[in-house]
Amino acid sequence: MNDRIVMPIWMFGIFIVLMNTTMFNVAIPGIIESFNITADQGSWVISGYSIGYALSTVVYSRLSDSIPLRRLLLIGLSILGLSSLFGILAKDFNTLMTVRILQSAGAGTMSGLGVVMASRYIPYERRGRALNMISTGSAMAFGFGPIIGGVISQYFGFNGLFTISCLILLVLPVLVRMLPKEETKPIRFDTLGAILTIVNASTLLIALMQRSLLWFIGSLLSFAVHVWYLRREKKDTFINPELFTRKEYRKLTAIGFCILVLNMGNLFLMPLALANLAGESPITIGLMIAPGAILSVTIGRFVGQWIDRYGNITFLLIGQSVLVIVVATFSFFIHVSPFVILCGYLCFSPSFSATLSSLNNEVSRILPKHLTGSGMGLMQLIQFFGGSFSVAVCGIILTMQKDIPLELAYENVYRLLLVVCLFSLAISVYYKQAASKPKKQSQMTK
Repeated sequence: MNDRIVMPIWMFGIFIVLMNTTMFNVAIPGIIESFNITADQGSWVISGYSIGYALSTVVYSRLSDSIPLRRLLLIGLSILGLSSLFGILAKDFNTLMTVRILQSAGAGTMSGLGVVMASRYIPYERRGRALNMISTGSAMAFGFGPIIGGVISQYFGFNGLFTISCLILLVLPVLVRMLPKEETKPIRFDTLGAILTIVNASTLLIALMQRSLLWFIGSLLSFAVHVWYLRREKKDTFINPELFTRKEYRKLTAIGFCILVLNMGNLFLMPLALANLAGESPITIGLMIAPGAILSVTIGRFVGQWIDRYGNITFLLIGQSVLVIVVATFSFFIHVSPFVILCGYLCFSPSFSATLSSLNNEVSRILPKHLTGSGMGLMQLIQFFGGSFSVAVCGIILTMQKDIPLELAYENVYRLLLVVCLFSLAISVYYKQAASKPKKQSQMTK
């Protein structure tokens, strides 16, 4: 496989898939007005896609242990592209929601299989660059999504946004042709385990978004049933229990959760702060966020090379250290000027991409081949859940601070994110110390 051609195309696919979330953020007011629905109903256009995307990501990753990547890619991207064509014609809310759920069922292919494909077919000495391209595609989507979504929805309505997702059909034949051929293995797919995983994630996210105690109790019960099931079956389960016996994997998943909490929380707060504290328009907000994404793309190639040269742990620590500085600045000075956010995100976006790339590369390094599919899939599910969790919690905390000055409310939320970032950095330092012990012991033995 020629990864120097495949990975840029894959990066474009990731860009399209993730921008399908950020574009619709700016279209929600128009959707609510067009269909005369409540804000809670309108929020499901985003949250419904997010839940489906997170769950389909781990499903495709798990299926890759048995089904060839080319076949899974053909199925997933066909679902995404064809449902997007129907979305152009959606004239009522129920049709819109059906299309969004179908989109999410196919969208998880790109993220779910991207890391598996890189781990399986790209040599370790070049893998950092490859995984960094996936992170760069994500950063581009977060940066350009609001701008592209704002322009299209303003002139063509929300239906016009689906034309962007249809572009994935141009990517599909190229990737299917260039991916290596694989033999189909006996399918050992744990359907009940997959259903339990879907119920776990869905009920917990719904409980957070709806602030429902009843849903939260139901989610706890579903987790209890799932734990019982894992202890009973033990072999070939959808969530492989062997993953949780590995200390390194547990530490890295905790870091991944925290990093996505930080990224999605920041992307949720920045536009609100620019609008509510500085009175900026949606287009201006997008233009102030875009430079960070552009810089991340520009230096992404070099960051990947540096990761391959100097190691994952080094950039895991450097990236998170920069994130700490940026979030600490936001937590005290976000009200001073919009340029604080502009300059802060110029540092934040490339640091996040470098951190996520080095993290995923390190996970692929420590996992044995038979755990790659399930391990990388679960990692991405936990990361995406962290992002969804962060948006819900940040919104709740902002709502709870109605009686204090608005700038202080935003700074308080950023201080909470700073605690999360420091916790993640501490785990990374602990991980580095644990990883260096075997090297020291081997040197002493020699």
